[in-house]
Amino acid sequence: MGIIKARKLGYDYYEYEEEGKEPEVVHAVEDVDLDIQAGQFITVLGHNGSGKSTLAKHMNALLVPTEGTMWVDHMDTAEDDDIWKIRQEAGMVFQNPDNQIIANVVEEDVGFGPENLGVPTDEIWRRVDESLEATGMVAYRKQSPNKLSGGQKQRVAIAGVMAMRPKCIILDEPTAMLDPNGRKEVLKAVRELNQAEGVTVILITHYMEEVIYSDKVFVMDEGRLVMQGTPREIFSQVEKLKELRLDVPQVTLLAYELRKKGLPIPEGILTIEELVDEICRFN
Repeated sequence: MGIIKARKLGYDYYEYEEEGKEPEVVHAVEDVDLDIQAGQFITVLGHNGSGKSTLAKHMNALLVPTEGTMWVDHMDTAEDDDIWKIRQEAGMVFQNPDNQIIANVVEEDVGFGPENLGVPTDEIWRRVDESLEATGMVAYRKQSPNKLSGGQKQRVAIAGVMAMRPKCIILDEPTAMLDPNGRKEVLKAVRELNQAEGVTVILITHYMEEVIYSDKVFVMDEGRLVMQGTPREIFSQVEKLKELRLDVPQVTLLAYELRKKGLPIPEGILTIEELVDEICRFN
């Protein structure tokens, strides 16, 4: 069993549209099976309303399945006695960092979580140092989070989760409110945590270009897992992605159109550099 596993996972809730009418049952997640191994970089992809954020909240036990089972590090998220342990093992970073940052100084905010866990003071500061170093935020440790850019704030939020020493980090659309530079900052920090620290990363996003560094991609639509595979395998299915109303990256789409015109370009081109290399082979 991987660090996070779901079997026949389902989550329903009631939606009340008008007073006096019977509530409607909404199937937010249906019949989801997945198995995520320790150390992997996973992306869960889908348009708004596909169920990807609902699935993410199950990985941190913020939601409990109405059907099936979710395990985090072999612990059943439906077991109340394990909730605290699960949330220590699976840290969560949300879309808006302002909802996660509470202290007036960066280093104090990063140390807040370990302090609540009862970690000794010397160990707290060691963790703060390491987490700020890992996210590239050492130079800002004495600053107020209010004076940071959106990307910098999100890196502080990631550092705060890292300081609690989770085995995996779930990032629920962490770049949705950021400009392109902020998005690059956050993704660079996340990739480095995965590669240098061996932390399992689960990135929830609807930005297709954020997928290319993943070990595996899960695509959701209407609460179900409808595709899974490596980024190259996923991007090789351009027509399927279009059917799912997902924006195919421009370079992948260009390569696809050139291939349709008869040029010998392989499927699943992920980067501009790959496309340029393939075109140069023609000469």
